[in-house]
Amino acid sequence: MPENWMLPRIFPIGGILFDFLFVLIAIPIEAYVLHNRLKFDKKTSIFYAISMNLFSSVIGWVIFFIAEPMLPIHLKSELISYMFFNNFKSANTQSLLILTACIIFFATFIMKFFILRVLLLSLSEPVAKKEEEIQVFQRRRWRNFSSAKLQSTNLVITTLIANSLSFSAITVILLFRSK
Repeated sequence: MPENWMLPRIFPIGGILFDFLFVLIAIPIEAYVLHNRLKFDKKTSIFYAISMNLFSSVIGWVIFFIAEPMLPIHLKSELISYMFFNNFKSANTQSLLILTACIIFFATFIMKFFILRVLLLSLSEPVAKKEEEIQVFQRRRWRNFSSAKLQSTNLVITTLIANSLSFSAITVILLFRSK
């Protein structure tokens, strides 16, 4: 563990602003997918898309600021070169960048799925149940077990589609930025 656990003196403002732009692009795309696939109303799907993207973005920046002091010197140099000058010093860095992008994609997908799941569970309104409703619920539980599996799978697939579309749009923007 490194001894220097300080915040950086220079924040990557350009990177943070680009992340803000990416969040602004990802929110409508993911809200559209949530609205069409999960049949939420527009206001609810926008709320879930904003929540997923802001929470995952904040968690991502926290992980970045924790992991950055632990990076080797040559990777820090490459990171600074890319953040300030938009180019890499070494040719080996691009393969590492592709690996990092894949890890970030799947980590973001998992974060967004769990954030959406927690939001859905925590925002469901508790309803007072009567005794006979509990018995009916127990009988229906066995019949609806397969549909619950389908809904859970639908949530995973919807989150994957939304994350893929938003990452594709962000990749197109990064390609335009590099030219």
